[in-house]
Amino acid sequence: MELTPIQREILTALINLYRQNKCAIKGEMIAEIINRNPGTVRNQMQSLKALGLVEGVPGPKGGYKATGATYEVLSVAELNIEAVVPIYKNHEIVDGLTAAAISFTTMRHPDTCNGIIRILGDIRDFDAGDIIQVGPTPVNKLIVRGKVVGRDDSSNALLFTITEMISLPKHPIREYLSEKTISIPANATIQEAARIFTRNNIHGAPVEDKGNIIGVVTFTDIGNTLASGKVNLKIREIMTKDIISVDGETPLYDVVKVFNDKKVGRLMVTSGGRYIGIISKTDVLHEMVVY
Repeated sequence: MELTPIQREILTALINLYRQNKCAIKGEMIAEIINRNPGTVRNQMQSLKALGLVEGVPGPKGGYKATGATYEVLSVAELNIEAVVPIYKNHEIVDGLTAAAISFTTMRHPDTCNGIIRILGDIRDFDAGDIIQVGPTPVNKLIVRGKVVGRDDSSNALLFTITEMISLPKHPIREYLSEKTISIPANATIQEAARIFTRNNIHGAPVEDKGNIIGVVTFTDIGNTLASGKVNLKIREIMTKDIISVDGETPLYDVVKVFNDKKVGRLMVTSGGRYIGIISKTDVLHEMVVY
């Protein structure tokens, strides 16, 4: 179905306003959003009603509602339950907006990556040069960042140059653990622990005492101790006793948030309350490498 630009603007504004208000939308509200005369909007509504894209709601609280065909014509999925994909403008979240679709327009270009974001909500405050972030998306936790280069009000879309894309796997963290788990005896000397680290090419490990994990020790702990001249201490005396752990079923995306919130470089991984391994920021970065 071919629609004129103003008809697309009206239908897009109608859908956006209905998402916010959950009731019939008056023509005056649409006219204000698209900066048109209310009489023009009313005249267009008659044509849109004849096309089956709009239905009128009578009464004091009446107005207009979009039909299911409207979403189809505008290529917008009509969802009973939807997850919000946040939109940030110049590093601040914009309330009332959610991304409906992202298209990449220059994937084969060797130097440039451009895209189009179709948005549900009012985008008229966006201008060329604005820094934009889309996401994270609900399933793959995709985050797309870039700079706005244009705006298409008829399709409620922003054209932007993409500067960064990040997506973390949604698999549980237990899938990224090494099959070989190395622990350090609590009564080991600093020299013994350093040899274990070097032999196994690791930089940190849990500390074990009588079958129980009682802390975590790293090469940094050993280096700081040696620098202070305390060369005869046992590992139990220099380890970090505050153990921060995550369940093995925790998705990688949420584990990254724990790293950032707790300001740590390693996390203990458990299953059913039992220690099954350790994960580091380096392990996470390794999973993000593109082969």
